[in-house]
Amino acid sequence: MRIIPAIDIIDGKCVRLSKGDYNTKKIYNNSPLEVAKEFEDNGITYIHLVDLDGAKSNHIVNHKTLEDIATKTNLKIDFGGGLKTNKDLKIAFESGANQITGGSIAVKDQAMFLEWLKIYGPSKIILGADCYNRKIATEGWLKPSSIDVLEFIQLYESKGVKNVICTDISKDGMLQGTSNQLYTEILQKSNINLIASGGVSNYNDLLELKQIGCEAAILGKAIYENRITLKQLSQLC
Repeated sequence: MRIIPAIDIIDGKCVRLSKGDYNTKKIYNNSPLEVAKEFEDNGITYIHLVDLDGAKSNHIVNHKTLEDIATKTNLKIDFGGGLKTNKDLKIAFESGANQITGGSIAVKDQAMFLEWLKIYGPSKIILGADCYNRKIATEGWLKPSSIDVLEFIQLYESKGVKNVICTDISKDGMLQGTSNQLYTEILQKSNINLIASGGVSNYNDLLELKQIGCEAAILGKAIYENRITLKQLSQLC
């Protein structure tokens, strides 16, 4: 199972939120590059870089931070947040993203998302399936919908999507464990590569996600709050 630390950015700084609430912002480092380099120095290969300013403003904002990390490390970067147009996507890839994650766009403009999938291929485009009480949420998790997360994933699997990041918003940043029941159901009823996100609190949570069959796990606050050491993560990489 791939281990993917998350670096969330607001105002160019490395932050974490709880349940996606911008009012809970906590700054962990003023330099996302410094954080990324520390991950790389400890054997990490992948990171999940999230432009929270972009997610809120509906266009890419922190692409300079993406470019900085891409040019000064060898990390493979999945970038998400605020990707709404072909121009946004072009900027993200030109700034050094290896993959992008599209969540809100897949809800609001299916044709656009499928165009990206066709142009760049399923290895470059990840579906973001962020949900609260199983219902997909968009716009940086600020807007709920009536779309069931499993139906959402199955729809896009039928269109060619291979990789899905599923975040249970109620778990994110809470350090109270992961949505194993939901992930098990998704894996039983689809054939996608599932990247679990939200709620990882300790090393055992990662072992459980691996046992369930998740292709990868994204974690953030557990690292920043020293619940999991980088040495432990290196054992799983």
